[in-house]
Amino acid sequence: MVTVMQAIILCVIEGITEFLPVSSTGHLYLANAFIHLHEPVAFINLFMVVIQLGAIMAVVVLYFHKLNPIAPGKTTTERHATWVLWVKVVVAMLPSLVVGPFVDDFMDAHLTTWPVITTTLIVYGVLFIVVEQINANRRPKTTALNRLSLPLAFTIGLCQLLSLVPGTSRSGATILGAMVLGTSRFVATEFSFFLAIPTMVGASALKVLKFTLHGNHLTGPESFVLAVGVIVSFVVAYAAIKFLMRFIQYHDFKIFGWYRIALGLIIFGYFGLQQLIK
Repeated sequence: MVTVMQAIILCVIEGITEFLPVSSTGHLYLANAFIHLHEPVAFINLFMVVIQLGAIMAVVVLYFHKLNPIAPGKTTTERHATWVLWVKVVVAMLPSLVVGPFVDDFMDAHLTTWPVITTTLIVYGVLFIVVEQINANRRPKTTALNRLSLPLAFTIGLCQLLSLVPGTSRSGATILGAMVLGTSRFVATEFSFFLAIPTMVGASALKVLKFTLHGNHLTGPESFVLAVGVIVSFVVAYAAIKFLMRFIQYHDFKIFGWYRIALGLIIFGYFGLQQLIK
């Protein structure tokens, strides 16, 4: 069974990388090569997705007032703006809601491989550097969430579909897509956070449903490990989100682009060497 220590290590990685545009899948794939989880594939897939719920709860806690349309102290105008924001989030989620369930199993079975993860890490790393270089001489068209239109929100949701390919990064695809479409880093990052809530809750529910329909059942120890994982990923993601929002006030995303390239090369070197040895 996955030990508590293994779960903590994986969930620290998940909490740090879920909202940074560096691909939590890539990091977890590399970590698993050293931790060696000897578990049924069904449980590992469930574990890797459900622990993301902790990270999502960090967004809910940090932005609870902003996301709560009936929060005390909000004016009528502010409440209306909050409802409109949720409509935009739902509209952006629609592409993943429609497409995700039909390709989820295929992605797990055929594309969760080191060549695919290496490629997406490096390609999107280069894109982050290029887009930031281009945007250095441009002013963003959308600098506030309330100026984000429904068509633009939907298009960002289409960009999120790219993250179905392992190694892309859900936050990376949505942030990069939003910036290409003319939003500021701040708007792109916050909207990516909010879009993660229904998207990842839905992904987790889908994994749990498939796990159950295939006749699998969680044992007591497995349930305990999942609970520990959710708590750890929540705490770490909370800190990671606060760090990222402070970071983008003074820096661009180029450093994450270079990091993705370096990580992609490390994964390519490690697994490529393993293939040569075999």
